[in-house]
Amino acid sequence: MSFGIALSGLDAAQSDLDVTANNIANSATTGFKSSNANFAELFAVSPQGVSDTQIGNGVQLQQVEQQFSQGDIETTGNSLDLALSGNGFFTVSSNGADQFTRAGSFTTNSLGQVVNAAGQNLQVYAPTASGAFNTTSLTNLVIPTGDSAPAATTTAAMTFNLPADSTAPTAVPFSPANANSYNQSTSLTVYDSLGAAHTASMYFVSTGGSTWDAYEYIDGAAVNTTPVELTYSNSGALTGVVDAEGGTNDDAVNFGAYTPTTGAAAMNVAFNLSDTTQYGDTFGVTSVTQNGYTTGQISGVSVSSTGVVQANYTNGQSTSLGQVAVANFADQEGLQQVGNTNWVQTYASGQPVYGQAGGAGVGNIESGSLEESNVDVTAQLVNMITAQRAFQANAEMVSTENAITQTVIGIPNQQ
Repeated sequence: MSFGIALSGLDAAQSDLDVTANNIANSATTGFKSSNANFAELFAVSPQGVSDTQIGNGVQLQQVEQQFSQGDIETTGNSLDLALSGNGFFTVSSNGADQFTRAGSFTTNSLGQVVNAAGQNLQVYAPTASGAFNTTSLTNLVIPTGDSAPAATTTAAMTFNLPADSTAPTAVPFSPANANSYNQSTSLTVYDSLGAAHTASMYFVSTGGSTWDAYEYIDGAAVNTTPVELTYSNSGALTGVVDAEGGTNDDAVNFGAYTPTTGAAAMNVAFNLSDTTQYGDTFGVTSVTQNGYTTGQISGVSVSSTGVVQANYTNGQSTSLGQVAVANFADQEGLQQVGNTNWVQTYASGQPVYGQAGGAGVGNIESGSLEESNVDVTAQLVNMITAQRAFQANAEMVSTENAITQTVIGIPNQQ
């Protein structure tokens, strides 16, 4: 019987060494989680029960337990390298079969799909028209390769100060070619529906006192021949506007329509001049903004700590592509390993519970980083020595039992 007990000890020690060897071999594997070998005593129970002098039957490997402790996070600089700081798993899919991983090394394939080294697609929540995300279903994350469409300028806002001591110009009538026919000027860039840039020049002519005539020219062509009248109070605030539509709304001053020569649609920009003033003796432009932009090429991808993936374009625009779905489990130790640092759900683990990074019970996402293996090599080397000693002790037990057997049955010792 001692041979069988010692043999079970040899098998157990060998299993412990195998688990330790696998841990050490994967000490540099991204997202790898180390394992512990758990053992249980073997004990035979007869129908008469267990006597006070009954001896156990040895040991057996009961479980190889996963250790899901956090690994160190290493910065890589690649925006599609993702690390989870806290609980949760990335979901990857191939042919409709979902798997779960902590290894966040992703890249794009020829179709622009974000995949791991095994070609599995990273799963995200798709964006909705309202700017939120559809958290009821998952989809593949795809990085677009086309250009960002342009948008025509429809609104603009200007903040400037007109000198209060200005007098009417000596040269009349107004002409942009004659600097003596106007007091001040400024310009801004606007865009048509095809994304072509145009220069909109604004000219201001003092009519004496607190009133000014304003003209807009785009690419040298007059937008309004009848001036827009601006009236300021004795405290310097804009109090009245008469524009091309006869309106008095200083939040939407209309100079008129302009038809570009590019074939684009006619432009009709509404200017917000409510923050303009008439103070002192100095002209100054503080702020000029407009809502149009030209065609843009993709310049990069960014991922927020909550997993929101955005494509950034050279025209200053960004588009939400999705939000990384993070899965969690009631019992993550119940997950089954399937290779490539991936796991699949089991009855023991329960169904995946999907959430958003940074939410309840789920960690944050760090873009441009990877989670390293959580293997403590020093601890594994100590465990290796312990398992080796156990193996040697059980081998010595076999040798001792062999010597006893030879003595009992009188088998000559073979030298």
